[in-house]
Amino acid sequence: MPTPPPRVPLLSLAEALAQLLATVLPLSVVEELATLDADGRVLGADVVSALHVPPQDNSSMDGYAVRVLDVTAPGVEMPVSQRIPAGSSGEPLQPQTVARIFTGAPIPAGADAVVMQEECVAVAEGGTARVQVNVVPKPGQWIRRAGEDVASGAVVLARGQRLGPAELGLAASIGMASLTVLRRPRVALFSTGDELVMPGTVAPEDMRPGAIYNSNRFFLSSLLRRMGCVVTDFGIVPDRLDATVNAMREASAAHDVILTSGGVSVGEEDHIKPAVLALGSLDLLQIAMKPGKPFAHGKVGSAHFIGLPGNPVSSFVTFLLLVRPFLLRLQGVTDVAPVAASLRADFDWLRADKRQEFLRVRRNAQGGLDLFPNQSSGVLTSAVWGDGLVDNAIGQTIQKGDAVRFLSFAELLA
Repeated sequence: MPTPPPRVPLLSLAEALAQLLATVLPLSVVEELATLDADGRVLGADVVSALHVPPQDNSSMDGYAVRVLDVTAPGVEMPVSQRIPAGSSGEPLQPQTVARIFTGAPIPAGADAVVMQEECVAVAEGGTARVQVNVVPKPGQWIRRAGEDVASGAVVLARGQRLGPAELGLAASIGMASLTVLRRPRVALFSTGDELVMPGTVAPEDMRPGAIYNSNRFFLSSLLRRMGCVVTDFGIVPDRLDATVNAMREASAAHDVILTSGGVSVGEEDHIKPAVLALGSLDLLQIAMKPGKPFAHGKVGSAHFIGLPGNPVSSFVTFLLLVRPFLLRLQGVTDVAPVAASLRADFDWLRADKRQEFLRVRRNAQGGLDLFPNQSSGVLTSAVWGDGLVDNAIGQTIQKGDAVRFLSFAELLA
């Protein structure tokens, strides 16, 4: 009777992620990109402000700029000496007068407070505009100080920052028409297996026994593009060693990462492992997580190789928890850990497992979490129905009312 292969020890998810991230050297090639086109990209250089924002003291309200010393009691009446709309520059404020001022307009020299218009009453007297100020202002009220948002010389966005709408707006506020960003990762996506069929090539009623539609190819391609990657889809590679080696060799010459799904379980017969080993190195990991136990990473030439499990939910979850932080780190992002929220479980999960479990759940109207009834790794509907994962520790049961660790798809898919 043949001796069974030695059992591969299970790594914790944290250990596997640390091992994977230790192999990453962030991309160094940068390019200049118009700020309007830089959404989702990662900064390749610090962004330093050459000016204060706001550039000078300005009003945060429509109202009247005053000298506090001139308003000693409610009801003081003074003439309006000037009108200062946003985008214009006023004259120094003369004592015992007020300046009509609008939101965003510069504070005139001599003024040290703004009284909002709702606390003033306009008075017409002999053709001269006058205002009755009905409150005693405090120095500095309703004034936005120069540099209050950004000081000249400050680093407003650091290298490695992933750019979103707020970051682009901040860059524009200091006059940055273009930004230095890191080159996007180039990823080759492989599908292997004679059982795979592309949607549209065979009608459902004509599918041969054992054939399945290639769903992983679609969601992996989408996930990669969401991560800012340039994706080359190699399609379904013929299930032969020579074809797999040739495709791997071609991909490694022009890509930073090669990503596959399926064929990475210990002892499984496929052509991915021998092809990778023929051209580079491979580590087969067994991770104490559910779904997503089998995982592989290595090198093919200078390209990183990552092999995901074949079951769709396993592949989906493993991508979010391992490949996503890997790709962020490859792009120079330092903080790659997802932010978890503590929410109430409105379900029981009484089967403690030896692996760290990621349960598909959905937030309900009562502020708690509902559990999808079928947690199988092949049920992709659970990922469509759910809006996140419960990160359940090894050996942990859950009872209704317990606080659990929730990872939102909204963040993991951003």
